[in-house]
Amino acid sequence: MDGGSKKSVRKSARKKRILFLCTGNSCRSQIAEAFAKHYHGEWLEAYSAGTSPQGVDPKAVKSMKEVGIDISNNTSKSLEIFDDMEFDFVITLCDGVALRCPMFPAKTLYTHVPFDDPPILAIDAITEDEAMKHYRRIRDEIAEFVKTLPQFLKKKGL
Repeated sequence: MDGGSKKSVRKSARKKRILFLCTGNSCRSQIAEAFAKHYHGEWLEAYSAGTSPQGVDPKAVKSMKEVGIDISNNTSKSLEIFDDMEFDFVITLCDGVALRCPMFPAKTLYTHVPFDDPPILAIDAITEDEAMKHYRRIRDEIAEFVKTLPQFLKKKGL
């Protein structure tokens, strides 16, 4: 190595980190995390968590499988497991969390993008197919939102 030459130091840009936060981390945040990894995994690290994790909803798993994304091995995670991780952006997906969103470092940007709660919508469904209609609609709405993440995050300052 030539001792007199300066090495070009290139700052390695890490992927942007986004956290989808919901109450149970059982449905909407799981779906959003999976779509973010699917559509934007080359530049984005996507995570999901809940303030009161409840386990991954089997109907959410089924709805994602219908579009070719397997979340059957996902686990419902508590926000505390990410205590040592810095996020660039946090998106709350349910009103319960938005009203009492935990504090994040000042440099973390966050916003609320509400989606209906499929289990609540499906509570009176008589058949599984009737219940799945709600999961499919919310899944598709989340997919459309996640597809626009680059533009959305740019507008929000990231």
